[in-house]
Amino acid sequence: MTSEGDAWSAYYDQTAGLGAHETLRAAMRLFDRERAAPGFAVDLGCGDGRDTAELIKSGWQVLAIDREPASIERLRARLGPVEAGRLNAVQARFEQVAWPPALLVNASLSLPFCDPRLFPLLWRKIVDSIVPGGRFAGHFLGQNDAWAGHCAITVLKRSELDGMLSGLQVELMEELERDMPLALGQMKHWHLFQVVARKK
Repeated sequence: MTSEGDAWSAYYDQTAGLGAHETLRAAMRLFDRERAAPGFAVDLGCGDGRDTAELIKSGWQVLAIDREPASIERLRARLGPVEAGRLNAVQARFEQVAWPPALLVNASLSLPFCDPRLFPLLWRKIVDSIVPGGRFAGHFLGQNDAWAGHCAITVLKRSELDGMLSGLQVELMEELERDMPLALGQMKHWHLFQVVARKK
């Protein structure tokens, strides 16, 4: 039987070489447009580091959090000695980690894996940690996603997501619903929200 860790390793092997997610790139472009200097970012569920590496190479200091040991190992392997000095990597569930105020909190395809019972507190922690003028970038799963109904997956109605974001300035909101393959090839029905939002 394949362990969860083995499944994640296979996923990382399949997605190796992919660049940063578009939500992160969009947030970085908005900071660049404002001529904001790179600051401190938190990457929740950093995976093998595709987003963290992009931030660090652009001059950001990053706290990267992931529960899988292989994720942290692969992330460190991406970075040279100088870049590694801008990384603080923590192996833990992000629901259990405290972090200081951040200019950016990034969560690419990771928040759906938060226990639904813990998600409201996690979201409040995320919003509270973002400094004024800072941003959230990431993804949420909608109620029509194939994984909806799984007890360990957080999914949201559009009205719930709008309520969560009501205190932020939404700069990107894209809702996608279609059948697309997972990284390992299986087809899945996706209902995905891609979001960038700024704290006023």
